[in-house]
Amino acid sequence: MAIPEPNHTGTVDFNGHSTWYRITGEPGRTPLVVLHGGPGAGHNYTLSIAGIAEQGRPVVHYDQLGTGLSTHLPEEGTDFWTVQLFLDELDNLLKELGISDSYHLLGQSWGGMLAAEHAVRRPAGLRGLVIANSPASMELWLAAAAELRSQLPPEVQRTLLAHEAAGTTDHPDYLAAEQVFNERHVCRLTPNPPEVQATWENIAADPTVYHTMNGPNEFHVVGTMKDWSVIDRLHLIEAPTLLVSGRYDEATPETLRPFADHIPDVRWHMFEHSSHMPHVEEEELYLRVVGTFLDSTD
Repeated sequence: MAIPEPNHTGTVDFNGHSTWYRITGEPGRTPLVVLHGGPGAGHNYTLSIAGIAEQGRPVVHYDQLGTGLSTHLPEEGTDFWTVQLFLDELDNLLKELGISDSYHLLGQSWGGMLAAEHAVRRPAGLRGLVIANSPASMELWLAAAAELRSQLPPEVQRTLLAHEAAGTTDHPDYLAAEQVFNERHVCRLTPNPPEVQATWENIAADPTVYHTMNGPNEFHVVGTMKDWSVIDRLHLIEAPTLLVSGRYDEATPETLRPFADHIPDVRWHMFEHSSHMPHVEEEELYLRVVGTFLDSTD
């Protein structure tokens, strides 16, 4: 399916910086706000979700601070890039767009972690929550990554370990080994669609946020988020919640299980032919599943 063109793009001020957004679709039903992953990946790879607008619901994408078309701040250190920063940015965007009294959230990967952090505060306007391909804690994520890495070909594993030990994770051999993991567990469409490739290019162009909070890649997490968890607060989420994951996802069922166990009103859809990006890998079914859920919460 073709990605719909935006009806409107713009920026809002956030603490003297600029948050870029795009809106697809006309005002009408409760809008869906999409939170991209990374952190620092940019909105590009989630653009297929704008197809929800064809169901009569506006869809808001935005680039979180530090990536894409929003303000870049490569000079800022670890103390600046916090979960609270991105929660504040989201609150500001909802307010400036005039939708804070009624909206849905869909967070993908890191975006789902951020969406969960937002939802545990019980915002009055949150009508429905989609947590897509996201772990409930980084401890669970790292355990899953270790298990998936152990299933890679032995020579790939040796290359990864050697360069991680040497601190040379930017070496071409390491990047090639990383690609083996990504093609299995991040996006199984090869070559990646242009919007997915654009996200990798976003990170390469300015890795500040990704490297600071996550680390060099999806499975070697050494950044400030490495001890993050929302598990002990999940019971506070009041919004109806849909969990999304892929059969070959780096976010394995074990990483999502606490969401299913502790969120009071929750359901879970597993996409059987997808890894970490079922919105790309099984786009038509994804839009139908998410759209049906959102319809049920309006």
